[in-house]
Amino acid sequence: MTVGNKFTMKTTIIFGIFFCQLMTSAVAFSVTSATRTKTTKTTLAAETTSTSSSIETTYTLDGDEIRGPITPLRNFVLVKVKDTLTATSGGILLPDQSKERPTEGLVIAAGPGKIHPFTAIRIDNPIKEGMSVLYGKYDGKAIVYNDDSCQMIRDDDCLLYYNGITMKLDNVFPVRDYVLVALDEDPESLATKSGVVIASQVVADDVPCEGTVVKLGEGRMNSSGKLSPSPAKVGERIKFKDYAGNDVNINGKPYSVVKNVNILCSLSEEIKAMRDAAGDDDAAP
Repeated sequence: MTVGNKFTMKTTIIFGIFFCQLMTSAVAFSVTSATRTKTTKTTLAAETTSTSSSIETTYTLDGDEIRGPITPLRNFVLVKVKDTLTATSGGILLPDQSKERPTEGLVIAAGPGKIHPFTAIRIDNPIKEGMSVLYGKYDGKAIVYNDDSCQMIRDDDCLLYYNGITMKLDNVFPVRDYVLVALDEDPESLATKSGVVIASQVVADDVPCEGTVVKLGEGRMNSSGKLSPSPAKVGERIKFKDYAGNDVNINGKPYSVVKNVNILCSLSEEIKAMRDAAGDDDAAP
C-alpha cells in the first residue's frame, strides 16, 4: 500500500467518524426540540384551560346558581328594572324611588312570540333585546337574576318602548294597539274664583279621560298574523273610558297610554270650542 493510499484511507475514516457524530447530534437536537415543543404546547393548553375556567360566567336565579342564561319562551320578556330618573334644572338625571309605576325596564332577553291557539300562526314579539319598555304596575313576575331586580312580563304588558336612557316624545312608541294621548294642561282649573288653589289630592278622583292623540301603535294583531290599524288618528281629540288610561309623564308633560278598545269616541274641535265657550260663560261675573 502506497503512502498516498494510506493517507486517503485515513482521511475517509476520519470523515466518516465526523459525519456519524454530526448525524447523532442532529438527531438528538431534533428529539430535544420536539420534546420541548410538545411540552410548551401542553403548558399553553393547560394555561388556556385554566384561564377559561377562571373567567367562566356564572348565572343565578333568586340566589341559586343555574346552568346558563335565561331564555324566555313564546311572548315572554325578561326586563331589568330601571330606576325612575328625574332631571334637575342643570340637566342632571337623578334616580327617584318615590315615583309610582308604570315601571321602566331594560329588555335583557325576549321570546320569539306566541302561537295563535286556533290558527297556529306565530304572532311575532315586537319587543327586542336592548329596548327600554314601560309596563304596568302589577304586571309580570318579580325575580332576582344575577343579583339584579328583574321582571318577567309578556309583550302584551308593555305600553311603550324606546331607545335611550330616558323617555322623550320623539323616541317613544306605543306597543301594538296602544295610543299615546296628550292630556290637557289646565292648572287654572284647580283655582277657585277667590284665587285659592285646591290641592291636587282633593280632585284626584276627577281623572282626565280626554286628550289629543300624539302617537299610534302599529295596530292589533289578528288571528291571521296581520295588523288591524287603530281607528284613531294623530291630532284627533278622543274620549276614553274612566280609569282606562295609564298615566305617564314625558318631558314634564302629562300623557296617557290607552288601548284602542277603550276609546269611546272622537271629539271634533267644534265640540271643544263649545265647551270652552260654555266654561268662559260660567266663569263670567
